[in-house]
Amino acid sequence: MAGPRAGAAAEAPAASAPLAVLRRRADFLKAAQARRQGTAGFLLQARRRTPDEDGGTIRVGFTASRKVGNAVARNRARRRLRAVARAVLPGAGRPGWDYVLVARPEGTAARPYRDLVADLRWALERVHRG
Repeated sequence: MAGPRAGAAAEAPAASAPLAVLRRRADFLKAAQARRQGTAGFLLQARRRTPDEDGGTIRVGFTASRKVGNAVARNRARRRLRAVARAVLPGAGRPGWDYVLVARPEGTAARPYRDLVADLRWALERVHRG
């Protein structure tokens, strides 16, 4: 099993957009009502912010419910999702968008890191296509 640092250097983009972390519940709820794309490792929720909101950054949030497991399992799942987002979103995400990665029971912790990276790239393509 490859760890989050194993392929991170090869996946880091040359030019990257700034990332900010979603903190407010209202931002998570807005993303939950927007576009969704499921993968084997997680669920991606994405929404384009309105022009009056901060449009120059990519914002990302992470969540893992109790269905994922105990606190140790939830924290591990969120750590893996953060690592994947750091590797992919600066190059493949779009400024002015909010992304929320929702951990899946069994899938997030058990899936190989490279597969999670590929899942996020694929999910971003699907979300931005329509």
